[in-house]
Amino acid sequence: MSTIKDVAALAGVSYTTVSHVINKTRPVSDKVRGEVEAAIQRLNYVPSAVARSLKQQSTCTIGLLISNSSNPFFAELAQGIEDICYRAGYTVVLCNSDDQPERQQTYLRVLLEKRIDGLIICSAGDDLGLAEHVREANVPIIIVDRAVKGVTSDIVQIDHFKGGYLATRHLLEQKHKSIGCIAGPDTTTVSTDRLNGYRKALAEAGAPFRPEWVIRGDFTAEGGYKAARILLKRAEITAVFASNDLMGIGLLRFAAEHAIRVPNQLSVIGFDGIDLGRYIYPALTTVGQSIRRQGEIAAGTLLERIRKGGEGRLRKILMTPELTVRESTGTASPFLLSRHE
Repeated sequence: MSTIKDVAALAGVSYTTVSHVINKTRPVSDKVRGEVEAAIQRLNYVPSAVARSLKQQSTCTIGLLISNSSNPFFAELAQGIEDICYRAGYTVVLCNSDDQPERQQTYLRVLLEKRIDGLIICSAGDDLGLAEHVREANVPIIIVDRAVKGVTSDIVQIDHFKGGYLATRHLLEQKHKSIGCIAGPDTTTVSTDRLNGYRKALAEAGAPFRPEWVIRGDFTAEGGYKAARILLKRAEITAVFASNDLMGIGLLRFAAEHAIRVPNQLSVIGFDGIDLGRYIYPALTTVGQSIRRQGEIAAGTLLERIRKGGEGRLRKILMTPELTVRESTGTASPFLLSRHE
């Protein structure tokens, strides 16, 4: 592998001159610059990012810590983040915790050891260990979607409570009164906020809330499928609010396997607005906001704070959820589902 000294020898200049050309730290003549660039190309020389970062006090690298890479929500979020960072000359290093707090903390240490310029976190639920490490990090940080208890930073998130409320109100406006809910895990404030929105909409409409109509899932399609196996044994339920689109998709799969017609017999609404929801059948009604746009806002906010050296008032950017009506909701009549083992 070629070194900076090899480039200098081929170009007939000192290696400090090569460094100035690469890092643009001092003006050089067009003739010398051309000779150095030709030598770099001929030797296929790749400058050391580590050495450059030590001189410039910047790696132009952003760390992105997400909780589950198999969830399309995080894929779309990462795309928005990467687009903005790429345009600004930054590279994004992505780490997936797979909803494991220990793994999350390990990856955070790895990212900080790589001298990243900033960090974007989509946390895997409440994690006091993560909070402790984040507080010790000496880089600008943005929290996206799921707040981290004990961490004070900029945050970009959708209004989860309002989204749960809007989803349930839509079902109520379709004349449903017996509305079940597939909630997320009780370890995240996201799940709690969406469930509370569901409960408020029911209370305002005078519709019943029954604890047995709420089944906990894990924000995966499999979790939605398993929850549906329990929830849809309640013969009186005519509609379900799934706390994210993946669980809604899992429920739709269960309904199809058991000849439950959606939306004629059962209405289903999700949360997030992932692109996949448009292409399943029936297309999933959902509440949410552009996920990619959330990522763009988060990246833009972080880069702005990096440019300001971490100074400035902390911001909480709360995005308003919107209802997207598709094929999975409508008026319905009660049905009876036989029990399944």
